[in-house]
Amino acid sequence: MTDEIDAASADDEPGFAGFDPAPPPAAAAPTPYRVLARKYRPAHFGDLIGQDAMVRTLTNAFAAGRIPQAWMLTGVRGVGKTTTARILARALNFQTEDGGGAPTTDLVRFGVHCKEIIEGRHIDVMEIDAASNNGVDNVRQINDAVRYAPVSARYKVYIIDEVHMLSAGAFNAFLKTLEEPPPHARFIFATTEIRKVPVTVLSRCQRFDLRRVDSSLLVGHLGSICTTESVEAEEEALAAIARAAEGSVRDSLSILDQAIAHAAGKITLDDVRSMLGLADRARVIDLFEALMKGDIAAALGELRAQYDAGADPVVVLTDLAEFTHLVTRLKLVPDALKDNSLNQAERVRGGDFAQRLSVRVLARAWQMLLRGIAEVKQADRPVMAAEMVLVRLAHAADLPTPDEALKMLRDGSGTVSSGNGAPAPRPPSGGGNTALAARPILASANPMPIPAPAPRAVAQPLVQVASLEDVVALASQHRDITLKLALERDVRPVRFEQGRIEFALAEGSSRTVATDLSRRLKEWTGLTWMVAVVNAEGGATLREQAEAERERRESDAASHPAVMAVLEKFPGARIVSVRDPRAAEAQAPAASAPEDEYMNDGEPLFDDSEPDFDGIDF
Repeated sequence: MTDEIDAASADDEPGFAGFDPAPPPAAAAPTPYRVLARKYRPAHFGDLIGQDAMVRTLTNAFAAGRIPQAWMLTGVRGVGKTTTARILARALNFQTEDGGGAPTTDLVRFGVHCKEIIEGRHIDVMEIDAASNNGVDNVRQINDAVRYAPVSARYKVYIIDEVHMLSAGAFNAFLKTLEEPPPHARFIFATTEIRKVPVTVLSRCQRFDLRRVDSSLLVGHLGSICTTESVEAEEEALAAIARAAEGSVRDSLSILDQAIAHAAGKITLDDVRSMLGLADRARVIDLFEALMKGDIAAALGELRAQYDAGADPVVVLTDLAEFTHLVTRLKLVPDALKDNSLNQAERVRGGDFAQRLSVRVLARAWQMLLRGIAEVKQADRPVMAAEMVLVRLAHAADLPTPDEALKMLRDGSGTVSSGNGAPAPRPPSGGGNTALAARPILASANPMPIPAPAPRAVAQPLVQVASLEDVVALASQHRDITLKLALERDVRPVRFEQGRIEFALAEGSSRTVATDLSRRLKEWTGLTWMVAVVNAEGGATLREQAEAERERRESDAASHPAVMAVLEKFPGARIVSVRDPRAAEAQAPAASAPEDEYMNDGEPLFDDSEPDFDGIDF
């Protein structure tokens, strides 16, 4: 009976029958996911995009055997600096299975050391982060280790990332080794702040500036990756990702990785916009059009709608500035319409704006947007600050051009008339008929009519001033001796015209001459004068001119036969002064001069026909 119970128990619960069942087979560990930026990291020079100049130079250098001891790679983040360093290390240490091979840039097939170098785990290729190893002791360790030969590879390669983080002492400790390294050592530096690297280090390296990758190349690269990953994506969505990456390949792949997870299917433009908080491109163009028309109500409504939809006000203004720049480029470079990264709305409407808007309006909008973006970033309520930026933009389009403003002042009217002579109409929002209208008008936010100002008489100068001598005469007339002496002694004239004087100052002159002269001319002539000290050689001062004229008159007098005779007969005599007859006539007209009863003006002072004074003892 007991045996039957035991048998029944063994049948019901086999685990208690005196033996352990075989354990289930262990599940294989899942392969960890590799992000796209690492999965599609270039392994040879053919995989690099957008760096054709650098690839060509390196290919030619390796082919000719002109391999330097150090390279300096610089550029913004994500353009391939560290990747290029690893490819260079692979090219230096390329070796086939049979032990052959030489340094080469033909790296399509993998050699003995290639896989470990690309994965960053080769014993002879040291990757050092200068941000955490930036002291003299760290560089001293490199100097000590570089003397020893590599373990298995051809070259011992040191890749130092963010090299600008090294201290000044560390850079100095590096100089000797960097200039004369052992024949088996090579150095590759990478940095995003090339200006912080001392010139003593730069002069010992071959420098390569890695460029931002063009948006069209990025779109094609992202499209090929999506095809490989079996992911559907709209071309406009990829273009938006490329624009957000700003030329960085790594950033674009990171955003694409995020977009694939966000969309969970086909990647659309709306998915990318909602994920990144971007504004709709078409709506940004609508906002731009409303601003250029001066329609403030529509512009504020569009901004609020985009903000409610999740757009960041800073991003909206940034996209607005980007579109302003695009329209300016299309106006100045019409061939920019052929850019494949532009969507249909940008190409069609941007080209239309480029034809209708002036460079003056676009440049002013660009400057205001740049300042507005900085204000919005610092504001506690960004959306309110962004709305005020739009208000300024809309009303700035009301401002007329300088020639139109001058015409309005001359005509005595506050508006610029349309083609039929009537004032141009104002839109109902109160913004003003602005840049996109046929002619701008002078208007304010208040739609009340502007009263026409009374005509003004054109101001006439109180005194005519045509030369620097006239200014000196004015200073003498008004008894400003200090200014008169400064004008004669210190001023080297460069340019003189009505309302504007430019001059250089003699050495040791007072720097307040220009300010004093401008103020005095305003008092004396009743007009505003632009007086400027320029960095030019300038002419001779009035005193130097007078001295040169005096020397010329004395030289002319000394060459006269009669004067020469007197100087010869009277040794030690010299000419003290020579009066300019023209100046004498100007100061004393002939009509008012008394007649000299002792000497006839027609009689010469010296008569060459008279006998010499021989025998006369003076």
